[in-house]
Amino acid sequence: MAVPVLVAAGPRRPSSTGRRAVAVGNFDGVHLGHARIVERLLEAGRRLDVPSAVLTFDPHPALLLRPQSAPVPLTTPARRAELLVAAGVDAVFVQPVDAALLALDARGFYRRVLRGALDAAAIVEGHDFRFGAGRAGDMDLLRRLGAEEGVEVAGVEAVLVGGEPVSSSRVRALVAAGDVAAAAALLAAPYRISGEVVHGRARGRTLGFPTANLASVATLLPAPGVYAGRARVAGSADPWRAAAIHLGAPVTFGAAAATVEVHLVGFDGDLYGRRLDVDFLARLRDTRRFDSPAELAGQLAADVAGAAAVAGGE
Repeated sequence: MAVPVLVAAGPRRPSSTGRRAVAVGNFDGVHLGHARIVERLLEAGRRLDVPSAVLTFDPHPALLLRPQSAPVPLTTPARRAELLVAAGVDAVFVQPVDAALLALDARGFYRRVLRGALDAAAIVEGHDFRFGAGRAGDMDLLRRLGAEEGVEVAGVEAVLVGGEPVSSSRVRALVAAGDVAAAAALLAAPYRISGEVVHGRARGRTLGFPTANLASVATLLPAPGVYAGRARVAGSADPWRAAAIHLGAPVTFGAAAATVEVHLVGFDGDLYGRRLDVDFLARLRDTRRFDSPAELAGQLAADVAGAAAVAGGE
């Protein structure tokens, strides 16, 4: 079985024992429910004077167990780690998922991962946490195992918004439907995709609205449409720029293949080969066919103005 890999570290508090307060889960999207778990995790760490750590998985276990129905991720492991460290977590570990890990029964997962690899002094999980082969372990078992060794175990109730629990599947459904504003209200930060800028057909440039065409996007794309957002070169200190984002096939030009095109308002430069981070803030309209390039250009001007107005209020 592969061992957990440290992928991000924050300002860790000193610990004379090397033990940690630990939370384990997919943490996909890092939503408000995850934020509540992190709050309790940090409280446990302060009380015991140990660093906090989150263990997440890559890939999602479902990708190996039931690949045909595995969820499309909302975040990459790197983005997950970035959000968790920003929330105050001292260390983020990624557990590579392989057949040996999935074969561990619940007690084996507790002893080899939670106690062995992470040396947990406290464990904080969502109330419905399951672990071990076949998801056989639950919070009752985790509490019993912890009690045997003096490890604190705390369960955190679901966060409700609009009377319904916040979950990664709920966020995923909103993003897939294009309701990025509602999704953002459930997340710790606006929904983001990242992709490499590749050469397109330069149709936007000929209309006066050059776009960065993105490829190699590893996370869920919102529904086809035009969105207001913001973008910048990934990992850079560049300022965020308002962006008008088109997802879907450019049907006005008879194209059938879907594309991801991002117009950075006020930007005129070369981005080819670089990766862009793109945050989605609001949906502006559906995609549709226009009767002429001139009609499309007029709509693009309105889209850009709308995107600038939305992003300017951020």
